[in-house]
Amino acid sequence: MLSSRTKHRVFATGFRAIQAVGADRWLTPASRGLGVILTFHHVSPEPLPAFAPNRLLSITPDFLDLTLRELDARGFEVIGLDAVPERLAEPDYGPPFAVLTFDDGYRDNVAHARPVLARHNAPWTLFVTSAFADQTGRLWWIELERAIAQLDRVRVGIGSRSVDLPARSPQEKALAFDALYRDLRGGGEAEMLARIADLCRQAGLAPGQVASELCLSWAELRALADDRAVTIGAHTVSHPMLAKHPAAIAAFEMAEGRARIEAELGQPVRHVSYPVGDPGSAGPREFALAQELGFATAVTTRPGHLFAVHAGHLHALPRVSVNGCHQSRAALAGLLSGVPFLAWNRGRRLNVA
Repeated sequence: MLSSRTKHRVFATGFRAIQAVGADRWLTPASRGLGVILTFHHVSPEPLPAFAPNRLLSITPDFLDLTLRELDARGFEVIGLDAVPERLAEPDYGPPFAVLTFDDGYRDNVAHARPVLARHNAPWTLFVTSAFADQTGRLWWIELERAIAQLDRVRVGIGSRSVDLPARSPQEKALAFDALYRDLRGGGEAEMLARIADLCRQAGLAPGQVASELCLSWAELRALADDRAVTIGAHTVSHPMLAKHPAAIAAFEMAEGRARIEAELGQPVRHVSYPVGDPGSAGPREFALAQELGFATAVTTRPGHLFAVHAGHLHALPRVSVNGCHQSRAALAGLLSGVPFLAWNRGRRLNVA
């Protein structure tokens, strides 16, 4: 299995190749579709350390600005998520559209992304995890990174086996993170959270403290909700991989996450984002639940652009992640063209199975 570092080198080479042969231009009529929903997480100007395995989730404000300028140069109209069902139902409406979505509810979205978005008069959607707004939820991927950053050796039991990995250098830490992330994600979520909590305690960290540092509180969200450029969406209560849980729990997570936001902010919530959002975290069962719960749309992290056929699958909408490991014009050109997803989706416009 390729390491994350190797995979990102392969991706970067692919983006450069697409731009070099002009495929981001001449294949666009077939690959761009009606529009695209972009996914962001952190936006911060702070430089990242050598060991930063979650760097793919963080871009700079300058790169967000470049993204918006590139959207304009390529003829995209930036619209709010509320307008997507209508635009999909009217494929001959006009120019391609782009929707900007930010997951989890990070404080840096207000501090660093919001000023950039305001300069461009760009509407955007913030998907809020209610336990993060409570300042109590577990951002386990960040906890795992911080624990390994503090440890010289990673020792943890996973299932019936023991893992013992060196973690002295940034390179060793990166390999340890990749191995643990893969193994823990492949098992049950309760064990994953417990094992990461064990590592946190070994590193002298208290599990469950990250949300209060990084995520917007309800008071901050109430102030943000007054901004007409912002749509607040639901991102469940506790950020679980929904497909790993019984249907009743998955439905509760989506419904209660929405209800809590509505109660705190005093406004309706019409959209939901599936946490993690890949096929192992959200599939046909979750798509049906979101529709039954009355959400207008639900977004995944399955990569792809939007086509007219998605009008019949509003609760399984693909998104394109703007990746912090690829903050270049070549990467943007490839992502906005839709060309990489022709191969990723094996020529299919729809991926909902």
